Amino acid sequence: MKAMILSGGRGKRLRPLTDTIPKPLIKINGTPLIVWSINYLKKFGITDIILCTGYRSKQIEEYLNKNNNLNCKIDYSVEKEALGTGGAIKKALKKISNKSFIVINGDIITNIDLKKIQTKPNSIAAIQLRTKYGTMKIKNNKITQFNEKTSVENIWMNPGIYHLSTNIAKILPKKGSLEGIIFPKLAKKNLLHTIKFSNVLWHSIDSHKDIDVCSNDIKSKKYSKYFKK
Repeated sequence: MKAMILSGGRGKRLRPLTDTIPKPLIKINGTPLIVWSINYLKKFGITDIILCTGYRSKQIEEYLNKNNNLNCKIDYSVEKEALGTGGAIKKALKKISNKSFIVINGDIITNIDLKKIQTKPNSIAAIQLRTKYGTMKIKNNKITQFNEKTSVENIWMNPGIYHLSTNIAKILPKKGSLEGIIFPKLAKKNLLHTIKFSNVLWHSIDSHKDIDVCSNDIKSKKYSKYFKK
């Protein structure tokens, strides 16, 4: 099975780091994001990978070439202008002949079990919504429980990991959002499946604080075993 890594974002919130390097080369614990992404796919036997790139794409290609493409078959779909997630996938689909493929956002680090997503096309991973704020349980205007930074029960979020059918090409926009345009249409027709994951590590690297929090999580006793080389 082939996979796409969506890696074309500008990463403006990570300036000044992204003024000189693309977001996929931002390092978490000394390892670039793109390496985390590729190694994640390799854990599940996926080594045929398309990188959907844009900003400073050549730097990504040069880095991977110097590292023997991490022993993977790497192809590139380079955007001359930002196409959005839907447009990026549509452009890269020309390089896929399989009936289905995996897509992951290139700015996430996770231990979600990808094998569970591979069983059925048009499936989206789901994780419990997390809040950055403390939550409270209240009864009769009194706080009965106080929790700091917890998951929100029965509310699920999209962590940016998909198993899609190539038939989706028919409805993908040349430019636009997969999550904002296509998924709502498929959901209305009951054509989207999901696999729920609880108590997993998942970080989206969108800010300098995200780098610090993710770095600490990876080194923690709870998750460090999973990320051992």
